[in-house]
Order: sequence, then structure tokens, then C-alpha cells
Amino acid sequence: MNPLPDTYPAAVEHNNASGVSWGAIFAGAAGAAALSLILILLGTGLGFSAMSPWANEGASAKALGISAVVWLAVTQILASGMGGYLAGRLRVKWANMHGDEVYFRDTAHGFLSWAVATLVAAILIAGSVGNIIGGGAKAGASVVSGAASATTQAEGSAASNTSSDQYGYFVDSLFRDNRPVAVSDDAARGVVVRIFTQTLANDGQLAAEDRNYLAQLVAQRTNLSQADAQARVDQVYGQARQAVEDAKLKAKQAADAAAKAAAMASLWTFVALLCGAFIASLAAIWGGRRRDAVTYLESRPYTTHAAPVR
Repeated sequence: MNPLPDTYPAAVEHNNASGVSWGAIFAGAAGAAALSLILILLGTGLGFSAMSPWANEGASAKALGISAVVWLAVTQILASGMGGYLAGRLRVKWANMHGDEVYFRDTAHGFLSWAVATLVAAILIAGSVGNIIGGGAKAGASVVSGAASATTQAEGSAASNTSSDQYGYFVDSLFRDNRPVAVSDDAARGVVVRIFTQTLANDGQLAAEDRNYLAQLVAQRTNLSQADAQARVDQVYGQARQAVEDAKLKAKQAADAAAKAAAMASLWTFVALLCGAFIASLAAIWGGRRRDAVTYLESRPYTTHAAPVR
């Protein structure tokens, strides 16, 4: 026995039809992606116009960051809203269907249009980042190639300099004397730099023999007593060590600030995308309701009546 009478073939056909109007979804996604591109370009132009290369001029970094977050949210709301509305308004009209099912399908169409637009944007962004990384890799390869060529032309001089810098401190220790001989300013500075570098790279405590040797060098070239020379060595080395500690602290603070900024950017991007998904679904419901409220006019053929024959 047939579940439906033979007089309702359209109902059977309708039940077997797909509930997804992919044409409407892709149309909404295309509109959302295009509007997103336009708004992002506009926001980028406004952001660059607010920046200034001069200190204490233009918008601050905090103001630019807040503006970028707000503009991203506005872009998502406007673009997703338009995409969802198009997906709901252009969908196929579902006849003889319960209102709850229509509500669900409209919501799904809006969400799918937002998802397709987001995936397209992600692919485009990933492609752009890949091109930038590829360009950087090519530039780095060119630099490495040029450096290798220069090293070859110098006949190994760069390698010998690197070896000298790495083991210079230990080489200097081989030729130390209790009475340092007079050397040029460049040679004396080189000895001091190598001692400071070796000490700061390890525990940071200046060894007694290094301190005495530096004091002898200073006393030899400045007419200071041994005690005054040692005091100057301690003072200058303390300043150098403090400068290194300050640089480490600034680098740590910069890394922490960058990590916090990246975390906040990811969090607000997630919030903006979530708002876009909600707005797209809501706009699709509105577009679907407007679609169903359209009254179709049935045109009747115009007939002319022949004049009566007299």
C-alpha cells in the first residue's frame, strides 16, 4: 500500500529533494568575502594614515590596536550579515514545511555562507603569508650565497677571524706577563673586549687574574696607581655587566609584551569570528522570512475581442 496517494507526487518529490541551496550559500559567501576585502583595505588605509614616523605624533600603538580590533569586529558583522542575508533571501522556497524546520535551514544556510567565506579568506591569507616566507627564504639564500662567495674570495680570512674571536681569550692567556708590554690602542681594546665577552658569557664574575691583568693594562696607559686602576676596572666592568642585564631585561619585557599582544589578538579574532557566525545565521533567518513573504503575481494573457460584424 502506498504511503501517499497517487494524487500527491509533488510531495514525494519534495521529500527527496536536498535541503541545502548551495547556489545561495556560495553567492552569500562571495558577497561576504568581497565586502570583507573592501573593508579590510579601507581599515588598512585609515590605519596607515593615522600612523606617523615621528615620535610623539600620530596615534599610539595602544590606540591602533584597539582600533584594529573594533574594525575587525565591524568588518565581520557587516560582511557576515550581508552574506547571511543573501544566502537566506536567494535560497529555494520550501513549501509545505514546518516553521521550525524552515528556521533551522535558514540558520544553517547563514552559517554555511559564513564558513565558506571564512575558509576562502583563510586560504588567501595563508597563501600571502607563504609567498612572504618564500620571498624571505630566497633573499636569505641570496645573502648566504653572497657571503660564501665573499669568503672564498678572501681566501679563508673570515674563518681565521672567527676562530680568533672564539678562542682569542685563551690565546691571550698564553702570552700574559706580569708586566704587560706596551701595545697599540687597538690591541689593548681587543684584549679587554675578549676578557669582558668571555666573562659575561659565563658566570659574569671577573676572575682575579683577569682583574689584575686589566688593572695593569689600565695603569700602564693612564698613569694611575694599581689600586686606582683596579677600582676603574671594577667600575667599568660593573657598568658593562649592568648594560647586559638591562638589555636582557628589555628583551624579556619585549618578548612578554609580544606574547600578550599575540594572545589578545587571537582572542579578539575568535570573538569577532564568533560574532560573524551569529550575525550571518541571524541575517539568513531574516532574508528567508523576506523570501517567503514575497507575493508572486500570476500574469494572465491579454486577449483581444474582435469587433462584431454588422
